Amino acid sequence: MMMAIDTETRPKGHVIWLTGLSGAGKSTLSKYLHEHFSQVGVPSYQLDGDLLRRGINNDLGFTANDRAENIRRVSHIAAYMADAGLVCIVSCISPFSKNRKFARQVCADMGVGFVEVFVSAPLEVVERRDVKGLYKKARSGVIKEFTGISSPYEVPEIPEMVVETDVFNAEKCVEQIVSFLESEKII
Repeated sequence: MMMAIDTETRPKGHVIWLTGLSGAGKSTLSKYLHEHFSQVGVPSYQLDGDLLRRGINNDLGFTANDRAENIRRVSHIAAYMADAGLVCIVSCISPFSKNRKFARQVCADMGVGFVEVFVSAPLEVVERRDVKGLYKKARSGVIKEFTGISSPYEVPEIPEMVVETDVFNAEKCVEQIVSFLESEKII
């Protein structure tokens, strides 16, 4: 005999969307958040923009249309994971405001929460952190359409929170995010 699943009372997860320039610390914060959630028993998953571009989004470039398609795919995957009860931590540059609004709407349509975290660090700081040499390549013209150099990054107008990775270390930024999520009863 099959039991009915009450989808109305099934716990829903949340999408924590980390946005910011390349080198701002999104992937690092995502990793630490995931580790924290694992330690306290909160089921979570990381969706990292760089890793997704090596897999499901490897057919996309960096034109405005390709960036929009990248965020469309990531938004739906994240919303499905949150609908299944996970806290899905997305770390994507997601440079355009309209694409982040789209991600928020996808989550709202699925009935899952969405928290936008602006991972803030000035351009000169992220360029100093650039271990892959991407900013140098972008400044020399080798990389076209690079966010912050030859392609714009639209700073979030009203994110749920801002963490300043040029002011605070990763552990402190994670503490700030977790404190916010707890105060909002998200976790």
